[in-house]
Amino acid sequence: MIPTQRHLFDIPEDIAYLNCAYLGPLSNAVVAAGRGAADRKAHPWEISSEDFFTETEVARALFARIINASEEDIAIIPAASYGVSVAARNLPLARGETVVLLEEQFPSNVYAWRASADEACAQVVTVERPPDGDLTRVVLDAIDERTAIVALPHCHWADGALLDLVRIGERSRELGASLVLDVTQSCGVLPLDVQIIRPDYLVSACYKWLLGPYNTGFMYVAPQRQDGKPIEYNWRARTGSEDFAGLVNYKDAYLPGARRFDVGECANFHTLPALIAALEQTLQWGVPEIAITLAARNVGIAERASTLGLDSLNADQRAGHFLGLRFPEGIPAALLNSLKEAGVYVSVRGSSLRITPHLYNDDADVDRLMDALKFAMA
Repeated sequence: MIPTQRHLFDIPEDIAYLNCAYLGPLSNAVVAAGRGAADRKAHPWEISSEDFFTETEVARALFARIINASEEDIAIIPAASYGVSVAARNLPLARGETVVLLEEQFPSNVYAWRASADEACAQVVTVERPPDGDLTRVVLDAIDERTAIVALPHCHWADGALLDLVRIGERSRELGASLVLDVTQSCGVLPLDVQIIRPDYLVSACYKWLLGPYNTGFMYVAPQRQDGKPIEYNWRARTGSEDFAGLVNYKDAYLPGARRFDVGECANFHTLPALIAALEQTLQWGVPEIAITLAARNVGIAERASTLGLDSLNADQRAGHFLGLRFPEGIPAALLNSLKEAGVYVSVRGSSLRITPHLYNDDADVDRLMDALKFAMA
């Protein structure tokens, strides 16, 4: 269990920010790194050609450690949708085949597959959420001999309903289907091991649970997929790109590994230092330790919420860092405003009041949340 890390963040004592699944706050160290990066860009004569390559490799290696990958397997992307678009461009899909998605999945891992299915005269199969909450079972049932692609999250973005990616990965490989994962809502707070799950592509934005800047993200590309086509053709992805004087000696060959899929201007001098600081902090805390701590926090919130007549998915059905509270007669229309007036920040997603704390939360935040809920429901 990790004690509260509130002292590392600029969060006033009268604010209970329980909304990390919406936007993760930047820690003081990340803010300082970002300000230092802006100061450096103010003096561009101090930026060398080597600087276009050094920090990208540091960031790539740090993210690789979080998911147990090689840095060679990691591309730097600006958003989850960018990585999903790379996957959609490269994965074969033919007439009559299917793409398996989850009901009410986040749209960044939906729209590309709809477009690909339309172009190929294939079919999108949307798996409905079952009454018993067992998402893994219904997804496994939906994967069959027609399935070409399985595109899923690790947990549902509304209430954290959890999928067993190991079992789904095994079944996908048995039937020759490719696996594409958007783990934006779990990366950095749930243990993830691509050596065990073995996805073809895995993408994550960094502005939520990785507590990094907006417009930053990473994509894991399995070794057998690394000779694919990028969705843009930038100079930096080619061999010899470190030789600025020779850039017009155009090269067909790409840098090794997944680097061909890097977004243009990935050596972002404003955001990379901040992103590196955020990734280093996550690794210092330890993802398993973060997961245990946040799961315990939400179990306590769920127990107290049950005394108000609110229920949620069982702890074994959801990711520990997520809690979706359900109201017997639906969420009151004025609830969010009432909570905000009390200094409590959460989200409504679907039919759930989404509670998503991180290590900066403490017992006083939970007390503030419960007091505000009691007042709003009175």
